[in-house]
Amino acid sequence: MSTIGIIANPASGKDIRRLVTHASVFDNLEKSHILRRVFLAIDALGVPQVLYMPDYDGLVEKALKGLKLSLKADQLHMDMWADERDTTEAARQFCEMDVGCIITLGGDGTNRAVAKACSEIPIVAISTGTNNVFPSMIEGTVAGMAAGMAAREMVDVDRFTYVAKRLEVYVDDQMAEIALIDVVVCTELFVGSRALWDPHRIREIVLARAEPDCIGMSCIGGLLHPLGPRDPQGMYVRLGGGNTTVLAPVGPGLISKVDTREYRLLSLGEEVVLEPAACTIAVDGERQLEVFAHQKIRVRLTNRGPRVVDVRRYLYEASRRGVLRTVVK
Repeated sequence: MSTIGIIANPASGKDIRRLVTHASVFDNLEKSHILRRVFLAIDALGVPQVLYMPDYDGLVEKALKGLKLSLKADQLHMDMWADERDTTEAARQFCEMDVGCIITLGGDGTNRAVAKACSEIPIVAISTGTNNVFPSMIEGTVAGMAAGMAAREMVDVDRFTYVAKRLEVYVDDQMAEIALIDVVVCTELFVGSRALWDPHRIREIVLARAEPDCIGMSCIGGLLHPLGPRDPQGMYVRLGGGNTTVLAPVGPGLISKVDTREYRLLSLGEEVVLEPAACTIAVDGERQLEVFAHQKIRVRLTNRGPRVVDVRRYLYEASRRGVLRTVVK
């Protein structure tokens, strides 16, 4: 249980929104620097072993270069596809090995891929993506400290985690995808470049979280009625032709007027049947499914998402208990 798993996505923060909006590039050198600080913090907390997902850019190997650590860092033995299947497979192996905590570097899509295979192990999610509603903009050193304490159970981690909500997408009664933040119906017929940035091509949105201080589809709902990660509700939004318009930051530097026809709140366990039409379905900011007009699409809001460490509350409790304090007499 005192082992930590690390999943660092080398592709996060590099999609087409760097060209069509004003998003900055989160390069892999900076990801390795973050990992370097993570490793130093984990080592200082006395974690004996770290397991990590291999990747085509060798992010972890670059981070470890020149570091003198007491811990042992081992790469998972797994096939690589250079897409989200790598993340899901690594998360599955971490669950089998019963690691104490998983650290992720990526955006909403990276954490969605983790959630496909692992829901019980607590996650410390560091934001390095484009859509970053799920992960937090947290310094690597602090994230490493929280993960180290969680893995070693220095403070009761169950008290300072919450179970994220999850949206389940069913196509003809078969679950086809999940999302942690949003499910979006696009009028485009092909997946194409995957990423979303044009609200005029969006017909319906189902949200697990509606946060006005975020970038992306979540903020559209958040400007109608805010819903945080722990609120036991979600939201359905129908766009176009309504009498309510919100001015929403749908992409970095891209602020659009979005016409909304209706919205309503959803309870946990409630389902939404989407309007039948040929379309694409995006989950957590990326188009994933191409569907035909005759297919039935429904989305269910559940509380079956991953366990998330509330880093701020966790470290405050560690301070109150004096976990990292030494008194010399």
